[in-house]
Amino acid sequence: MYSYEAAMAQDIRDYIDNEGYILPLNAEALEDELWACDAVTGNASGSYTFCRATARDNVLDNMDLLEEACTEFCVDAGTIARKFLADDWEYFDVTIRCYLLRPMIDKVLEEFENGEDW
Repeated sequence: MYSYEAAMAQDIRDYIDNEGYILPLNAEALEDELWACDAVTGNASGSYTFCRATARDNVLDNMDLLEEACTEFCVDAGTIARKFLADDWEYFDVTIRCYLLRPMIDKVLEEFENGEDW
């Protein structure tokens, strides 16, 4: 089963490491930056995986997260239906990633503050 939480935490760690940030970081500023980062959310281009089948598999493993994300972002049933009928799994995948972004940033920054190895 695909774990968005584990994948996103690693993507955030990698982003921080690759960009050479000095921690601790401001979580809000990092959220603003990562919101449109394809390497973390896929929100800039509309796809994180750049593969409809992979996005579909990720989403189908996490339908509970999709429901939570759609509720949080007030995605209406009509939009969900249109995206589903269009086989737009990347939309759903990115929606979940954007929904989880702040909690995953907080988790990664907490790990750092606690001295946990990345």
